[in-house]
Amino acid sequence: QVQLVESGGGLVQPGGSLRLSCLASRSIGVINAVGWYRQAPGKDRELVAAFTWEGSTNYPDSSKGRFAISRDNAKNTVSLQMNNLKQGATRVYYCNGGVQYGVRFRVYWGQGSQVTVSS
Repeated sequence: QVQLVESGGGLVQPGGSLRLSCLASRSIGVINAVGWYRQAPGKDRELVAAFTWEGSTNYPDSSKGRFAISRDNAKNTVSLQMNNLKQGATRVYYCNGGVQYGVRFRVYWGQGSQVTVSS
């Protein structure tokens, strides 16, 4: 069992920056494809940034150049640095990762952290 707890959300002005953190209840090293997703009201959850199984990073076009994902294995933390945030609907950002248990792969989600970009 893994718990993922996000923090760092809040209100930020357009063009501003925010850093989200995801604290895992166990070693990040055993959690695969850790990433960040976001969801606006009435919309599907979408990828923001993630580490691949091989450890490289994956960003959709909407995140490239503005968002950066990082990990600190010693602190069991995955962070998302968001720069030049654009005004829009309030979104909830979720941390995500999976653990391999033998032949089973289980995906875990955090409870989410709300981010509002507004002037």
